[in-house]
Amino acid sequence: MNPIALARVTRRLFAAALLGTAVSAHAQLAIEITGAGANQIPVAITEFGGDAGTSRALTSVIRSDLERSGLFRLVNANGVAMTETTAVDYAGWKSTGADALAAGSLGGSADGRLEARFRLYDINRQGNLGGAIYTTAVPQLRAAGHRIADYIYEKLTGEKGVFSTRIAYVYKTGGRYELRIADSDGQNAQTALASREPIISPAWSPDGSRIAYVSFENKKPIVFVHSLASGGRQVVANFKGSNSAPAWSPDGSRLAIVLTKDGSSQIYTLAASGGGLTRLTTSAGIDTEPQFSADGGTIYFTSDRGGSPQIYRVSSRGGAVERVTFEGSYNVSPRPSPDGRSLAFITRRDGRFQLAVMDLQSRQVQTLSDSSGRDESPSFAPNSRMIVLATEAGGRGVLSAVSIDGRIRQRLSVPAGDIREPAWGPFLK
Repeated sequence: MNPIALARVTRRLFAAALLGTAVSAHAQLAIEITGAGANQIPVAITEFGGDAGTSRALTSVIRSDLERSGLFRLVNANGVAMTETTAVDYAGWKSTGADALAAGSLGGSADGRLEARFRLYDINRQGNLGGAIYTTAVPQLRAAGHRIADYIYEKLTGEKGVFSTRIAYVYKTGGRYELRIADSDGQNAQTALASREPIISPAWSPDGSRIAYVSFENKKPIVFVHSLASGGRQVVANFKGSNSAPAWSPDGSRLAIVLTKDGSSQIYTLAASGGGLTRLTTSAGIDTEPQFSADGGTIYFTSDRGGSPQIYRVSSRGGAVERVTFEGSYNVSPRPSPDGRSLAFITRRDGRFQLAVMDLQSRQVQTLSDSSGRDESPSFAPNSRMIVLATEAGGRGVLSAVSIDGRIRQRLSVPAGDIREPAWGPFLK
């Protein structure tokens, strides 16, 4: 394997401003990448045609995305500039070790914006793998780069890329809590909500337009649904006692939540607008952390009804409950994968709380994290390849990401403050 791919790569990624207030320098998000896929694809990204500075900014995003995925080895293009119409010297590029080549240009469009054009080539088969044109503006140039990287990723791996997706997380410094939304690489962080009281359990709606979360701003846990476009929010669960752990149904019409209004914590569903409350579980223990399966037919949840915290599932319409986890005395925070094949959860092994994943067909369990801290809040990428979670490093909260096979690892942190409660957003529509 190329030694560059095995080296630790550290990048400083800067958060952008929202509502006219820049995220301060001490809150910059850093991504540290270690490990790589078993069979990396060697790919060359040439310098795009057009204005040198702007084009270089675009290709930098594309290269960074592909590199941090762990599935690609970037071949040095040696400063070669090519557009999408330049004839390809297949023999020359093959001698560099590249299996694929991307070339393009950035120019003006009729409406005064920018057009990012590119083509992707198969060097070994000497063929054109396709291309696209994305219309953008300078402030959205990084978004165009993410979309090009997604295109390359899908063409070369057969899976959809997630570079254009977003993550939500809770950032805490001093006595201030912020719900932040950032690009998948940690850039362009924006504060959707700031409060002196805790914010927990953010959950993306399936279309990515809203986030449900729990806020303690009224001195008790209440479930809100927040529109990211308008900034408006709606209380959807403010019953007697605790209201917590919102999770969206795949069609976005309902939420599963946890209420204590009738005694102990039990699972309910209600309309995303707040009506039509239905109780789903009834037990003498604590039922919590509900999550819908990919098809919406099942809800996974954590319960101590058997004496220790374990993961169970029940039909989303209610009925008989089935236990899912049997290894160990502590398994919590179930997160079914979007492709329906896996279940991520937190398990306690030798006193450590670690990320594990279960193959739902074979029921085989693999521990993915090597953390000595306390892992929590796992969340799948929408293509089911990566899992982001909260953990600890140096006595403070950081985010970590690991591939479903455990080979690729990333860590996201800020120099000052804690990061918790990550949620990976859906594919952009």
